[in-house]
Amino acid sequence: MSKPTDPAVVHVIDDEAPFRRSLLFLLESAGWMAIGHESAEAFLDAAPPFPETGGCLVLDIRMPRISGLELQRRLNAAGSAFPVVFMTGHGDVELAVQAMKAGAVDFLQKPFKDQPFLDTVERAVALSQTRHDAERRRMQACESLGHLSPREAEVARWLALGLSNKEIARELAISDHTVHIHRQHVMEKTGTGSAAELARLILRANPDGLD
Repeated sequence: MSKPTDPAVVHVIDDEAPFRRSLLFLLESAGWMAIGHESAEAFLDAAPPFPETGGCLVLDIRMPRISGLELQRRLNAAGSAFPVVFMTGHGDVELAVQAMKAGAVDFLQKPFKDQPFLDTVERAVALSQTRHDAERRRMQACESLGHLSPREAEVARWLALGLSNKEIARELAISDHTVHIHRQHVMEKTGTGSAAELARLILRANPDGLD
């Protein structure tokens, strides 16, 4: 595994202090920024629900009070972008399958070897950075579209669906000339040069935006 150069943070959540410290040492030795948490509650108190750059959770599936599965459920409900790598003990495979179905990147059965663990962390962090980039592009698209007036937004949607100025004029009961003016404003405000570019922008902001 190549030494990471990004500011990603790996959060290790495990109630067994010696094991948690050993994982933190391993991650830091491999070049990662790593933070340990003794419980799910400690993580929730200390960490944001969304990683600002990149990162992942290395999470024990069985813990007192809030279990790893319950923490995953809460993060999913909050729309968290943190990918989760579960650590499981003997006999927890059924729980691990539940975790995978709920979106976990992988699960590793204790005890596990160093390199497969580091490789899995690298994969999880790469996924979080992909999600972060997608969210950044979505927010930029929303910002561009937010400059449109309600009428311009209507025109933009019809343009993105491939309608001509005349067809849009009929749909909105306005003149062709008015549609032409709105179209110019839409292209200027969104920085797009074609209906296809506009469609991509709308779908980036909202995958259901053209339904």
